[in-house]
Amino acid sequence: MLVDSYGRTVDYLRVSVTERCNFRCQYCMPEKPFSWVPKENLLNFEELFLFMKVAIDEGIKKIRITGGEPLLRSDLDAFIKMIYDYCPEIDLAMTTNAYLLKGSAQKLKDAGLKRINISVDSLIPDVAEKIAKKDVLKKVLEGLDEALKVGLKVKVNMVPMIGMNENEILDVMKYCKKRDITVRYIEYMENIHAEVDIKGMKSEQLLALIGEKYSYTDEGFDATSPSHYYRCEDGYRFGIIEPYKDDFCAKCNRIRLTAEGNLIPCLYFDEAMSIHDAVKRGDIQEAALVLKEVIRTKPEKNRWSEADGEASTRAFYETGG
Repeated sequence: MLVDSYGRTVDYLRVSVTERCNFRCQYCMPEKPFSWVPKENLLNFEELFLFMKVAIDEGIKKIRITGGEPLLRSDLDAFIKMIYDYCPEIDLAMTTNAYLLKGSAQKLKDAGLKRINISVDSLIPDVAEKIAKKDVLKKVLEGLDEALKVGLKVKVNMVPMIGMNENEILDVMKYCKKRDITVRYIEYMENIHAEVDIKGMKSEQLLALIGEKYSYTDEGFDATSPSHYYRCEDGYRFGIIEPYKDDFCAKCNRIRLTAEGNLIPCLYFDEAMSIHDAVKRGDIQEAALVLKEVIRTKPEKNRWSEADGEASTRAFYETGG
């Protein structure tokens, strides 16, 4: 069991398999050129799996595959199957923009993937194209439908932005309700890589808008999830993630691994330790020691509150958010 210095059990590992992405979303990496970390700097799937085994043996129970866009990494289903075959009871999930999902959903499900989170920031083709800087909506929604068809459990993430997609908040909820999908609205996270003129909506604004159409009750947090959940009178449940608060930090159970092998204890901290050299050498013991040290030094809470006034320098396309 992995327990940090604040008594929190850490059993959730988010693994970024690539920093590459086929979108250029305004809130993430709009000006990122198509120049990437050299392939030889990345851990291959066998090396990543070597660390997955260490993490699972030490107590990790949930693994989420992220990017960049994880489906840009070829043979991703083979990597997922490695993990599933080693520990069939592991909770295997993935976050994706779904652009490439239609052709791979069945393979991913067959490999052992159980759940998938999909970004749907707009249901209007022109708006979706403006946000992603690419004509994406048709393929995204086809990928989402295919995920449901093959039996993957789906959640939708939406980043509401004033002057961009705030008039679609209820439309996205209606779309998700129709398909029995939970939608989570994510407050825009200030970061130095995003467009400078983005203005995100706060939870109070979201709730006021939703409240004009639906009555809802506050259900608080689900276990260790950072999402604050609400339930409408008809039973539909939606969530809001408020990154500028730290009330979810007290139950944080996650760490993150980048494709280059940097193990990160908190999304909002630039500090990290590397397992790259250890796994390249096949040194399981050293990798386990790095893991335990990262857990030991995991901070009590993020330092990204509104009072601090900080904008994160972390590139979310490296860590999957």
